Amino acid sequence: MTTVQDLSGAWELHGDGVDLPATVPGCVHSDLLGHGRIPDPFRDDNEHAVAWVGRADWTYRRDISWDGPAHDRIDLVFDGLDTVARITLGGTVLGETRNMHRGYRFDVTSPLTGNQPLPLSVHFTSAYTEAARVEALVGPRPNAYPEPFQFIRKMACGFGWDWGPTLVTAGIWRPVRLEGWSTARIAAVRPLATYHENTGKLDLTAEVERTRDRALRAGVLLDGREIAVLDLAAGETSVRGEIDVPGVTPWDPVGYGEPALYTLTVVLTDGDDGTELDRWQQPTGFRTVHVDSAPDDAGTPFVFHINGEKVLIKGVNWIPDDIFPARMTRERYERRLREAVAAGVNLIRVWGGGIYENRDFYELCDELGLLVWQDFLFACACYPEDDVLHAEVVAEARDNVTRLSPHPSLVTWNGNNENLWLRGASGWTEQPGGDLSWGEKYYLETLPAIVAELDPTRPYQPGSPWSGSWAHEPNDPDHQTFHSWEVWNRQDYLRYRDSAPRFVAEFGWQAPPAWTTLRDAVSDDPMLPGSPGVLHHQKAEDGNGKLARGLAPHFPAPTSTEAWHYLTQLNQVRAVRTGIEHWRSHWPHTAGTILWQLNDLWPVTSWAAVDGAGRHKPLYHALREMYADRALTIQPRDGGAVVAILNDHAQTWTGLLRVESRDRDGAVRSSTIEKVEVAPRSVALVPAPDGELLTAHLDGRRALRFADGFTEDLPDPGLTVTAEPADGGLDVHVHAAGLARDLLLQADRIHPEAVTDQGFVTLLPGESTVLHVRAPIALDPASVKAPWVLTDLATVLRG
Repeated sequence: MTTVQDLSGAWELHGDGVDLPATVPGCVHSDLLGHGRIPDPFRDDNEHAVAWVGRADWTYRRDISWDGPAHDRIDLVFDGLDTVARITLGGTVLGETRNMHRGYRFDVTSPLTGNQPLPLSVHFTSAYTEAARVEALVGPRPNAYPEPFQFIRKMACGFGWDWGPTLVTAGIWRPVRLEGWSTARIAAVRPLATYHENTGKLDLTAEVERTRDRALRAGVLLDGREIAVLDLAAGETSVRGEIDVPGVTPWDPVGYGEPALYTLTVVLTDGDDGTELDRWQQPTGFRTVHVDSAPDDAGTPFVFHINGEKVLIKGVNWIPDDIFPARMTRERYERRLREAVAAGVNLIRVWGGGIYENRDFYELCDELGLLVWQDFLFACACYPEDDVLHAEVVAEARDNVTRLSPHPSLVTWNGNNENLWLRGASGWTEQPGGDLSWGEKYYLETLPAIVAELDPTRPYQPGSPWSGSWAHEPNDPDHQTFHSWEVWNRQDYLRYRDSAPRFVAEFGWQAPPAWTTLRDAVSDDPMLPGSPGVLHHQKAEDGNGKLARGLAPHFPAPTSTEAWHYLTQLNQVRAVRTGIEHWRSHWPHTAGTILWQLNDLWPVTSWAAVDGAGRHKPLYHALREMYADRALTIQPRDGGAVVAILNDHAQTWTGLLRVESRDRDGAVRSSTIEKVEVAPRSVALVPAPDGELLTAHLDGRRALRFADGFTEDLPDPGLTVTAEPADGGLDVHVHAAGLARDLLLQADRIHPEAVTDQGFVTLLPGESTVLHVRAPIALDPASVKAPWVLTDLATVLRG
């Protein structure tokens, strides 16, 4: 049986005059930070003060010996090395690596035979040095940012992005261990589990590595029950079995059924005496995925079908949750992914400038019923196809397609982020290197061939956005996937309503992080929207200018930093709501939206719903309403208004729809009631009257639509606020005598760890609500009276 000896934990770090204890898994930045050798790179502009770390070479060291039983073979196994590493044991070079996104295994049987400790060193060459070496070999290539991330197989966003800092890491970023084994071991298992005609089907390939040419047997068990035995003759290193598994429950995404999981086990035994040699085990689920992209009268759709049922995609884009991804834990992944589910999300897109996440991430998605769209790791650049990188791309893709194949949550592979589009749209063909190889071969030949060979159960698309072929411009809204960035960059958010793309894979609107998150990251005094620290935590080109231009059509200029913070948060919610509700009302023509973005990896003004400190921006709470299985929205249609009844539920939605026209004070002018019956997974449109304020009510759901210009001269809402101590915090009761628009309670202004259960709330005359504030300590009810803790739009506009 394979014996494992963990080498994680205490190591030493050496380099650039530094000698100190280190922790593995980890990275140089986190080690230096933990020992006080660098300032917090998230604070002010300290990112610049620590830039030298990414340009230095570093060495991790420790002594190792084999303390386990005697085996034919002892391997040194690294699950992840970041990035350009030379590994030596006892002064002998074991090998070199140049890819953060792969695992590595080295035979160390001979040097460790004597059971004497030997020094193990992992020397990391700066990623900048390697990128310069590769660029010198292949020539320049254009990209969207000034750093050379396209020349090295490493997390691209670590080189800086329009929401992230430039913190170029190095280190042993995933676990490391010794493995002892004899006769044979399981090198890889690729279980492709599908569901057809009420039966699970398992197409399982097992690969083995040997030290002896003996007959082997691979027993396949599901929840402990043997469902097949696969035989390997002496010398064979691979075996495949196609196994019918009747009686299983299919894995369905959240909102569409149960994400049923089964424990799949492969036990490798000696074919002669039955001795167990190795064991592989992982949860999996049975489901079938199809993307309908057959041309229709309107263009080319992009509709996900899971187990034969069309699924409205309510998605979010995911970036690494920490700029130092080695710091991620299962608990942190679970918190963030559960937040996504609680917000009504059913799909996470793992974006191509980050990483292939670890097993915890995908297992949690499996358990929660979250669909995963997985990009291959290419983003916003021309990528050389020369031999120096091509072999790494192939090895990386094969490793990760195999590694991720057991996860039923993974439903599609995507070749790249925006490269097929930006090469023409950004004029890269006219820049130095623009006429050289740029990655097209990867996306249209190499990667689809690997997916077709190793994972034909999942659809592959060459890129996002992509229109299906070069017959259409890659970001054509009428064909397959579309990225909507023209609006944020240059237009008012109401322009989202100008078109109904077939599938919106990226769009978003910026806002600053929670007040405490921004205040903790910036020491500016006074802290202003344009003060140095605030601007340093705004990485988008002209980001604050775009925020200001986005406010201008809807609000007067903010009179304070606090008002700027409130209004930009409100504008983010309004913008995203405009897009999602408009596009959702066009289901199934528009088959889904993937918001940019769920999360941040440091404190920054960005498009995220959850900020870099893990605090919920108001957008997060609004997302729950936009992505609810049943929702109402009032939309312009053909010169008038309609109530769109959005029923993403397995049951018909019946009830009495009440539509009211109100004046600017909220008083009802007219009201109609109509019985409605909306089929499952469908949208119904009901004509609505004109009015300064329209309200629609159905089965406890509500929609509001204010006429343009309605924010001017808002009347005093006549709020009555009382706060009562409650278990774990406060219950804040708010009653409005008049119309109270966009009431917001910022719990972090009471206590840094306080949270509330609602974002912006609008109350009609006479309505009340209770805001539940929870914190790790008892809270003073008077705290809700502090400035800016609880406010509303009329109060903010009055200054």
